[in-house]
Amino acid sequence: MAEPAIELIDIDKRFGLVRANRRVNLTVERGTIHGIVGENGAGKSTLMSIIYGFYQADSGEIKVGGRTVEITDPNAAIAAGIGMVHQHFMLVENFTVVENVMLGAEQSPLLRSGIAKVRAELKRLEADHSLNVDPDAVVEELPVGRQQRVEILKALYRGAEILILDEPTGVLTPAEADHLFAVLRQLRDEGKTIILITHKLREIMAITDRVSVMRQGEMVATRQTAETSVGELAELMVGRRVLLTVDKQPAAPGAVRLDVRGLTVRDGRGVTMVDDVSLTVRAGEIVGIAGVAGNGQSELLEALSGIRRAEAGRIAMAGHEIDPCVEADPAMLRRIGCAHVPEDRHNMGLVLAFEENENAMLGYQRDKRFARGPLLDRDAMRRDAREKIEAYDIRPPDCRLKTANFSGGNQQKIVLAREMERDPEVLLIGQPTRGVDVGAIEFIHRRIIAMRDAGKAILLVSVELDEIRALSDRILVMFSGRIVGERGPHASEGEIGLLMAGVHEREAAE
Repeated sequence: MAEPAIELIDIDKRFGLVRANRRVNLTVERGTIHGIVGENGAGKSTLMSIIYGFYQADSGEIKVGGRTVEITDPNAAIAAGIGMVHQHFMLVENFTVVENVMLGAEQSPLLRSGIAKVRAELKRLEADHSLNVDPDAVVEELPVGRQQRVEILKALYRGAEILILDEPTGVLTPAEADHLFAVLRQLRDEGKTIILITHKLREIMAITDRVSVMRQGEMVATRQTAETSVGELAELMVGRRVLLTVDKQPAAPGAVRLDVRGLTVRDGRGVTMVDDVSLTVRAGEIVGIAGVAGNGQSELLEALSGIRRAEAGRIAMAGHEIDPCVEADPAMLRRIGCAHVPEDRHNMGLVLAFEENENAMLGYQRDKRFARGPLLDRDAMRRDAREKIEAYDIRPPDCRLKTANFSGGNQQKIVLAREMERDPEVLLIGQPTRGVDVGAIEFIHRRIIAMRDAGKAILLVSVELDEIRALSDRILVMFSGRIVGERGPHASEGEIGLLMAGVHEREAAE
């Protein structure tokens, strides 16, 4: 066994009555990529937050390079050579790359000389690690993949020898994920130690040297990656056999419930993102939209859900004619039987400062069930929330807990429960399993299929091509704002991938 880079010994952490980590022991070898997997709420993020100093363990010991260290805050973690790239980036969006990298590590009261030093070091790091980013670019103008590079550069600039990445591919395209993996392998080969938190077991198999599994706050197993399998890891995570394929019967489509004609949508810059798109979705079928992120899928969902006004087009939904250029708005669409699971649960699906029960009825607060005269009926809200918590296995089962304190996967379940339990005629779903563990993915997929079988019309957008192929009865492919092809669920990954890359319909079929 190689020399340990970091060791955790009997780490224990409670939040009130919730025991997030239970006497966790972990050894990560120097110069390796070590994966940590587990269900949402298994304690992975809490453990990483302890290593990085956001939380302090109630008991236990941390050793870095064989020496016991006290990590009381992120500055202490950085001093110990530990860096962290968070799932939701910690960048100041209106700062440049250079300004973000030097923030908190200025080294000089004269910012001009400090910027010059940072710029020179950035140039070296970018060249050494294939992390090219324009140092003068404003972060909010960079694509997500390059923002992630800025986070990695920040950690390397501060001298990180141990790099923690939390769900690093959740917001990346396949090409960006491949580039990230190449960077991580290079860092490992240079002697850096990488700790990778991810729900994507195929990524664990592809990139890690060892993998540890957490369940209900405990570390239950560690395996050499080459000696395990996706099936074994899934079973260790959940504590039972997990169905890794979607079990469904052929669809029995009925009447058209969503009919879109000539929809054109522009973004805030005036760029046409949806270009003369027409599609239909019938009752009892799932139509999947495949495409690389940024090709108009997000704007399509926003227009259909009333969040964004269209420039042109017509929509017929659940028996109602709608002018998306004038009259569409989310409240009106909810009233006629449309429900929407947004792609970005943090910015569009939830108010993180609200309690779980408040988010469980958000958007439906005018429903008579939740009214007590002009006021909200808090008891009714909490009863409804508890029913959803039980039906969707939301953890912890506490409807009074602030939504920010739930894991990402359980936050996703809160949104899904709110929208699915309204029994809509048309369901628009964006990225249903983003940041969700394998057990919850199985549960969410079953729920989506059950809604289809109950006669609902479902339009599904996902960057996970495996998910699109597994769930959809018909697959539409978007490229550069247009639908460039339609395929059945048995079309090959390669065939759909060519269409996603903009290859002509006839070429993709050859």
